[in-house]
Amino acid sequence: MPSEISLPRSGTFIGRVWRPDIGPAVVTVRDGMLYDITCRDVPTVRDLLESDDPAARVRDLKGEPLGTLDAVVTSSRDHDADRGHLHLLAPCDLQVVKACGVTFARSMIERVIEEKAAGNPSLAAKVRERVTAIIGDSLRDLKAGSPAATAVKAALVEEGIWSQYLEVGIGPDAEVFTKAPVLSSVGWGASVGLHPISRWNNPEPEIVLAVDSQGRVKGATLGNDVNLRDVEGRSALLLGKAKDNNASSALGPFIRLFDETYGIDDIRTADLDLAIRGTDGFEMGGKSTMREISRDPLDLVAQTIGRHHQYPDGLMLFMGTLFAPVEDRDVAGEGFTHKIGDVVTISNPELGALTNTVALSNHAPEWTFGLAAFMRNLASRGLI
Repeated sequence: MPSEISLPRSGTFIGRVWRPDIGPAVVTVRDGMLYDITCRDVPTVRDLLESDDPAARVRDLKGEPLGTLDAVVTSSRDHDADRGHLHLLAPCDLQVVKACGVTFARSMIERVIEEKAAGNPSLAAKVRERVTAIIGDSLRDLKAGSPAATAVKAALVEEGIWSQYLEVGIGPDAEVFTKAPVLSSVGWGASVGLHPISRWNNPEPEIVLAVDSQGRVKGATLGNDVNLRDVEGRSALLLGKAKDNNASSALGPFIRLFDETYGIDDIRTADLDLAIRGTDGFEMGGKSTMREISRDPLDLVAQTIGRHHQYPDGLMLFMGTLFAPVEDRDVAGEGFTHKIGDVVTISNPELGALTNTVALSNHAPEWTFGLAAFMRNLASRGLI
């Protein structure tokens, strides 16, 4: 497999590509080749994931060869400039894109710091010193919603350091929000967008669950839940402005379906690597591990979909990240923030690698292919 995608040899992978003069297609990877498996039974990824055993269904579909994965990766690398050729899309289609926040203790502390600093990076170091002096690592092993977590909450309230982020981090209810509209996420090789008002921001490397309409997890992929620390830090009520912008949700490269080689326990122990390379020569690495998540993945799913809220076309669920960069990039004490042109790669040995380039959301290509266009396209091809 090409090093830029780095898929393992085993596993069942599905995704989507844009085919010139045709439109979006459902694809799978076999022995380094990409196959279009779109048909009347499987016009969308949503339809495939609704089957009881999607991996078996993929194996039954012969498909049309589209070329090597290496060639598709090459044509996807700079597809923002020219969309008239075959390129990778986000691997989901009709699913709602949801996200969980503050699911890791260490990143939770950084959210508290953002709030106490009111989104001002120059105040972060001083606030971090005070907060960590009180909290330290005492939250690392807490089970969210447990009696021990309730006791820690009471102690923090007494210290005057309680925060809405600590509430969702160790309280009974998870933070779950809508990250992006249906069909708006970008895939491998695309730009990821920062709102132009932001001056303090970072990538968020995450595992994203593919969940069907019955709440069954059918697979997983990688995601970048682009984060504007200053915007959300000013007020949690600005979460929508901080999280949902043009090209601010990146997913891919493919969904790895649950089968005999991969399942929920692999997600519970998964490690993610992050690499950032700037045009200014700056390089930074980071890690996140699902071993430190404070809520089980299936608990996050149950808090998102159930009798209280249905998703007829399923959902993609970002599960949060341990990564919260504090390394200074330019100004001492202000930590990390993106610069335009940064290349961000999120990787996991079992899911491959997702690479995107940072741009402003008002400079990234406009999102124009919505639900109406998608339905008309499928109808014109006799798929629905």
